[in-house]
Amino acid sequence: MPDIQNINNQVQGVPIEYFVILSILLFSIGIMGVLMRRNLIIVFLSIELMLNAINLLAVAFSVYHNDPAGQAFVFFVMVVSAAEVAVGLAMLVMIFKNIKTVDINSLNKLKW
Repeated sequence: MPDIQNINNQVQGVPIEYFVILSILLFSIGIMGVLMRRNLIIVFLSIELMLNAINLLAVAFSVYHNDPAGQAFVFFVMVVSAAEVAVGLAMLVMIFKNIKTVDINSLNKLKW
């Protein structure tokens, strides 16, 4: 079983800028997925990617400042994210059942 202090020392050996750059890259890919894709499943996955980028950054800063509050925040974000996925996929199944597609452009038929 690895020692927690040993893991913290290994993570603190990596410059914080690397975590920031990786998080920005993941968040940018998520934004591009939301803005450019028309498949609702890809949009949901892109939103999850953006949330994971924020989680990565929160955990990195939490470890560097020796404050577990960031890690607790990440836990709650993951719980809310799981609930979002469950509700989103339930809506997706109902939309697919009614209009036989998951294309965002075809959702204008749901207007009054």
